[in-house]
Amino acid sequence: MASVIEVSRDKFEELVAEALDTIPADLTAAMSNVVVVVVDDPPEPNLLGLYTGVPLTERGDWYSGVLPDRIEIYRNPISQICDSEEDVIDEVRITVVHEVAHHFGIDDARLHELGW
Repeated sequence: MASVIEVSRDKFEELVAEALDTIPADLTAAMSNVVVVVVDDPPEPNLLGLYTGVPLTERGDWYSGVLPDRIEIYRNPISQICDSEEDVIDEVRITVVHEVAHHFGIDDARLHELGW
C-alpha cells in the first residue's frame, strides 16, 4: 500500500493550475461556463475527480442563465494513491484532462480507448 504523500492545499491547487496549462490553448478557449476547484474529499469513495454539468456537446438553445459546470479534483484520494510528489503531479494531470474531456462530451469508454 502506498504511503500518503502530504501535499498542501496551496501546492495541490498549483498542480491543478499547471495541469490546466498543459491543455492546448484552442481547447481551453472552447471551454465555456465551467469552474475547476480543488476539494479535499469526494462525495463517494474511489473518486479522484468529478465533472458535473452539461457537456458542450449537449448544450442547445435552451442553455442560458445556467450555473457553471463544475470540475472537482479530490486532493486526499490522489495523495493516498501516490508514492511520490512526481506521482501526484502525474495523477493530477491525468485527472484534470479526464474531467475536462467530460466537459467536451467525451465519455469514459472513449477516454479508455484514447489511453486516458
